[in-house]
Amino acid sequence: MAREIVVNGRFLSRRITGVERYGGEILSHIGNRCRIEKTRRNGMIGHMWEQFILPLKLSSSSILWSPANAGPWMVSRQALTIHDLSPLEHPEWFQKNFAAWYRLFLPLLARRVQVIFAPSEYVKQKVMKCFGLKKVVVARNGVNTLFFHPGATQCTYELPERYILFVGSLQPRKNLLVLIQTWNEIKNSYPELWLVIAGDPASVYNKIDIPSSDRIQMLGYVPEDALPGLYAKATLFVFPSLDEGFGLPVLEAMACGTPVITSDGGALPEVVGQAGLIFKLSDSSAISNAIRECLENHNLYSCMVDDGMEHVKKFSWQDSAELIWKTLNEV
Repeated sequence: MAREIVVNGRFLSRRITGVERYGGEILSHIGNRCRIEKTRRNGMIGHMWEQFILPLKLSSSSILWSPANAGPWMVSRQALTIHDLSPLEHPEWFQKNFAAWYRLFLPLLARRVQVIFAPSEYVKQKVMKCFGLKKVVVARNGVNTLFFHPGATQCTYELPERYILFVGSLQPRKNLLVLIQTWNEIKNSYPELWLVIAGDPASVYNKIDIPSSDRIQMLGYVPEDALPGLYAKATLFVFPSLDEGFGLPVLEAMACGTPVITSDGGALPEVVGQAGLIFKLSDSSAISNAIRECLENHNLYSCMVDDGMEHVKKFSWQDSAELIWKTLNEV
């Protein structure tokens, strides 16, 4: 009997953030070779579809790939992508019900599936240690340089001429309060500069209160077609996250020709390499020093633009898709 690859397409009903972009990009390369099962339901009804309806759509020859941190527990002929372990390691960042569900469910699922994909070596090592597993394959995230590029434009927002940009969900992990505190420390030195924050809170995270401050523009959720132009026009991209399983926005900013300053949280040093400025979360003055250095050292700024655009060439959705496809056919 011929093997059939089936994709758990529950993520396709959700608004696009990093996990959803990952799934969509991989499907753009392998989608014509597999069957995609999807639902319009989200929340608890979506969970129920995933656990009880999706398994009924599989045959004995099916191999299921679940690309978004969750899948049906009863299906063992399955590959699972785990993007990070933050609900297990930092439940305080999440709504209690969500954190409790994942702390119970994810270890059971991870030990039951045939193989786990991780977006970085950092996540691979975490998964192997946490669950006692060896069946973990690193399939790195990529960046679509036809979509994210320096010439990108957008007409959705009226933006300042010069701005520091942050892109990400408004949640405790992203360390936004430190970014705003840093902004308040440096803003008087750069009167023409603004801080632009793109993203909104998702229902699964604990809320954070963003303090008001001069020259901060809150955009809320930014649609896909406006995102490349937002990156491309930015003076700097700053990403102070406490922990990341990968950190797609840093690659997207680099691909758009914007210098990147990021923390040393999680996989970010692995992803950024030598192409951006990495500050230590343990040093309270490191982020402001990095921003000042990048803004005032014109040679450094130019090198970061060039290095970033060269660096993103190492991250290919095509390569990751082929690795995932090959592994699925070996399960």
